[in-house]
Amino acid sequence: MANNNASDIIDIKGLLSQYLSKWYLFVISVAVCGILALLFTKIKKPVYGVRANVLIQVDDVNPMSAMGAIGDLFGSKGRVDDELYVISSHSLYRDVVKKLGINQLHYVRKGFLNTNLTYPDIPLEVTTPPGVADTLSVGVIFKVKVGEDGLADIKAKAKRKTIAEVKDAKLPVTLNTVYGDFTIDKTQFFPTGQELTDKISFTGYHAAAEDISEDIATDIASKKSNAIELAINTKNANYGMAILNEIIALYNQRGIREKNIQGEKTAQFINDRLEILNEGLTDSEIAIQQYKQNNRITDVEAEALYQTTKKGELETALVTAETQSEIIKMTRDFLGNPGNAYSLVPAALDDQGLQAAIEAYNKVVLQRLELLKSAKDNNLGLRQLNEQLDMMRGNILESVSNAYNTSLVVLRELRAKKSEADASLGRVPLQEREYITLKRQQAVKQNLYTFLLQRNEETAMLLANAVPKGIIVDEAYTLSKPLGIGRFTILLIALMCGMCIPPAWLYAKKLLRNRFETREEAEKILDAPVLGEMCINKTGESVVVSPKSTSSVTELFRLMRTNLLFMLNDSNDKVVLMTSARSGEGKSFISINLAASLALLEHKRVLLVGMDIRSPQLANYLGIAPDPGLTQYLASSGYTLDQVIRRSTFLDDLDIIVAGPVPPNPAELLASEKVDNMFRELRERYDYIIIDSAPVGMVSDSFSLDRVADATVFVTRVNHTTNTDLRFANEIYADNRLKKLSVVINGTKSKQGYGYGYQQ
Repeated sequence: MANNNASDIIDIKGLLSQYLSKWYLFVISVAVCGILALLFTKIKKPVYGVRANVLIQVDDVNPMSAMGAIGDLFGSKGRVDDELYVISSHSLYRDVVKKLGINQLHYVRKGFLNTNLTYPDIPLEVTTPPGVADTLSVGVIFKVKVGEDGLADIKAKAKRKTIAEVKDAKLPVTLNTVYGDFTIDKTQFFPTGQELTDKISFTGYHAAAEDISEDIATDIASKKSNAIELAINTKNANYGMAILNEIIALYNQRGIREKNIQGEKTAQFINDRLEILNEGLTDSEIAIQQYKQNNRITDVEAEALYQTTKKGELETALVTAETQSEIIKMTRDFLGNPGNAYSLVPAALDDQGLQAAIEAYNKVVLQRLELLKSAKDNNLGLRQLNEQLDMMRGNILESVSNAYNTSLVVLRELRAKKSEADASLGRVPLQEREYITLKRQQAVKQNLYTFLLQRNEETAMLLANAVPKGIIVDEAYTLSKPLGIGRFTILLIALMCGMCIPPAWLYAKKLLRNRFETREEAEKILDAPVLGEMCINKTGESVVVSPKSTSSVTELFRLMRTNLLFMLNDSNDKVVLMTSARSGEGKSFISINLAASLALLEHKRVLLVGMDIRSPQLANYLGIAPDPGLTQYLASSGYTLDQVIRRSTFLDDLDIIVAGPVPPNPAELLASEKVDNMFRELRERYDYIIIDSAPVGMVSDSFSLDRVADATVFVTRVNHTTNTDLRFANEIYADNRLKKLSVVINGTKSKQGYGYGYQQ
């Protein structure tokens, strides 16, 4: 059957009243949460944000860019994405770890539960033989405790197992382990004469690099900028700043070193060519000298000045063409040499298209050199660049070969014109022509030598003034405020949690428990009407109702009496059956005092009958002898009704029949006709009869007595009667198994407003 009293409306007032009654829970919860919050703020170290910014130069600011393709040997245009990868590479982090020695972290205890990451002023230092930190694959934890006497207790653990331990040892101490020898010694920052507890975490360089890579964040400041932002969150600001500054320093050193490598290769190439040209130039000068000596010529140029004036223009053109042809030949030979595959091509050609193709080729070569730093030979990108370079080199070689053939054609044409000019100069001696030829060869080699010598000096200047790509915009700095929530916020959250935990706990308790705590909770389950409630009796007396009493308990019984009289609306309604679901719910206490309350009415005779004959308690509560009792009257004819009726000692108009001894057949005894005859006679003598019956949830005695009763009072008790018992009362009420069933809720808390407002 549906609960008619149920409501979907939340009783805010009722909730507040319930929470106010449990005020001590809120005080305890807030106090505990506050203490925990204070401990948390004491133990938890603030985390600081350390930041640094680097601007990457992506424009070609190389002063030798005017050299064309050869100028590309001294630098390349970088991309910010590539530099971001380089600055966050594992190899760079490993170098940082090795340089700073942060593969060993020191956590020094200062006070109770106060352990700090100490850097850089570490009190102890762990040293190992060369190669141990490079190959160490596990982390080793050293717990070092040094007393005031300088003696140390050291325990080393790896993989949660103790691998070495010493006690009362004087530093330095060397621990021999399966992972190598570790020596622990004092540093200049060791506090002499004081106790020290230091937990040292020692890892290999590679493992430490992986650890800091998880802590460091690198990102491009914005899509339109060339700046890289480095960030690390740490409890030790000095530790974080040292790492970021060292990353930037090593990144710039790597960039300078790479640029110097390119310059050194270019310088070596130029020096090799200078040696070859120097030998050729020396041979040309010797040949001219020998020619003059053999032909006894002192000043050929002065003698042939007049004859060669007309040919000056032609000679100049021929020298230029031969020079360009020689440069093209050098470029062709360089490209055709398999040993120069994937090398930068030096050239300075007059052909703009060919020059542009060589510059494009050199840029791809530089990209390949950049990729080789972090890629393996089987890298897909590297193979693609190799294929691209092979195709470009083939095309350039073919173009250079064609250009060389074209230069030969031009040379043949110029030489033919010169031959025509020479033929017209029949008076010029043969020696003159041979001399000019030798001189021209010398001039070509001289021009090439001067060109490469100039480039060699420029390369040396560039090596001496190498500038890194990373310009430091902001060195590592610490944000002014620690990260995360502050102490005040933590305390505020703790206060909120402290206020929320009791309602949550009460709600969970309500969901899990099967007993009601208040009258309101019981009424939400009950379908039967509530006759009244009774607060906790703090007097310890069984009889609390008296003519002069105005206590809360007495007033509640008077209110209960009023409601009961309203239910007994017929003149023949006199007998009230008192029952409950189980024992211990205060049924007998309610029966005694409700009967006493009825007896206070003027000219009303009341009888209290103890019919819980299986577990009689009425005589004990009233402090009277159990004999003679009801069971003796019903079981034998030797007792009359007047013999078992006793006058109460506390009210004149109240009589009592106690249960008597426990019979062997209680059910049959209560079902006998003698019970009916007894109540017919009692109805003639008394105005109201209260029957203290057995609990209906345990035996069926009360159901058999329903035949003599006019109304039933079902006694429940707060925190004792289960919700299942209340639903059982609903079933009895719905099936009308007990007449005019109503419910009394016993054990509630006293409230202001009972009676005249007095508290019990």
